Amino acid sequence: MSNFITATDRYIFRLVLVPMIGVFVLAASLLLLEKMLRLFEFVSTEGGPINVVFEMLLNLIPEYAGLAIPLGLMLGVLFAFRKLAISSELDVMRAVGLSYTRLLRVPYLMTLALMALNFAIVGYLQPKARFAYEEMEFELRSGALGASIKVGEFNTIEDRMALRIEESHDDGRELRGIFARLADDKDQVLSISARSGRFLANREDRNTIILRLTDGTIVHSVPNGTSRVLSFSQHDLPIDLPALERFRARGEDEREYILPELLEIGWSPEATQEERTGSLANFNYRMVEVVMMIMLPLLAVALAVPPKRSTSPLGIFLSIVIVVAYHKVNQYGESVAQLGRLDPFLALWGPFAILALLIFWMFYRIAFVPGGQPIGALENLFAKLVKLLKKLFRRDRRSAGKATGATKDNAFAA
Repeated sequence: MSNFITATDRYIFRLVLVPMIGVFVLAASLLLLEKMLRLFEFVSTEGGPINVVFEMLLNLIPEYAGLAIPLGLMLGVLFAFRKLAISSELDVMRAVGLSYTRLLRVPYLMTLALMALNFAIVGYLQPKARFAYEEMEFELRSGALGASIKVGEFNTIEDRMALRIEESHDDGRELRGIFARLADDKDQVLSISARSGRFLANREDRNTIILRLTDGTIVHSVPNGTSRVLSFSQHDLPIDLPALERFRARGEDEREYILPELLEIGWSPEATQEERTGSLANFNYRMVEVVMMIMLPLLAVALAVPPKRSTSPLGIFLSIVIVVAYHKVNQYGESVAQLGRLDPFLALWGPFAILALLIFWMFYRIAFVPGGQPIGALENLFAKLVKLLKKLFRRDRRSAGKATGATKDNAFAA
């Protein structure tokens, strides 16, 4: 084992692991934080409990991990080889006979492990987590997750009752300034006002809760009749909870199926043409996203090594653009295939083949062509652009300095 995994391999493993985990955590955190703000606003609008936000975010982790894992892998390998190249350690390793393919042994072992993890995520965890997220969102909208009555607003219950509460204390256990208005089919209206109250569970009927009111007044109005006014020290007002709709079954969206279910629908003669096309498009989309990870170490190495005596970060920028752009191309290809405009296999594996050939060419240039630089022209253009920007910045700074000096001279003369 010591001959297969040498000290150099362990060194490269450490160089890859730290930035890979850092990028993964950073990317996932940024995506989750952006979504968290929207979920907090949504949950507060619907009047649901705050802990629902974190449960919904937990179900979003597999969705974001599908993109964060490949991005973290590629940038981890890229930063590792970039550090080796800039510190000239890579030249020493090459001089003692270690080729790029040999140096990629450990990164590829890590890639195979992450491919298996990503396959489990996109094939099994993502569909179930997506369905759980949709179900929680539906239950939050319908009130099944304990949506609360909004304080200071009129709340309509089953179109027959309007309820308004001025203040809420002790997590909703103590209510103050209560007004309720109830109407029935005979146009009789009860207007109730009370100083305080609280909600109580009804053990006999779970579909009804009791609002116990204290120190209030009831006004009973009838059409073409005289209204009656009653005062009370305590009054129990039953409130019928609205009937909750049941959430739909899993499978309305192809993304909610696991991989075996997608294949079963895609090859089933009983399924409609639209269902078969959508299932096969989504299946190929998931598979091509996983298989693409096998090319990422080659792409990372090709973009990690800058020209000699250069520390240009252009490769880092290009790597992120390529991964994100390819992800968006796959999403577009899936959409086109689901509409039946293009064969699912061609729409998704065609771009993969083109990008794979480009990556092979880039790696061949850096690994087997002496002095080869796959993005040499772009590096030269980038270097010229940086020099031009530096000149412009220095010129502006000198102009600003002269203007400041002239102002001081004028002030001194005055």
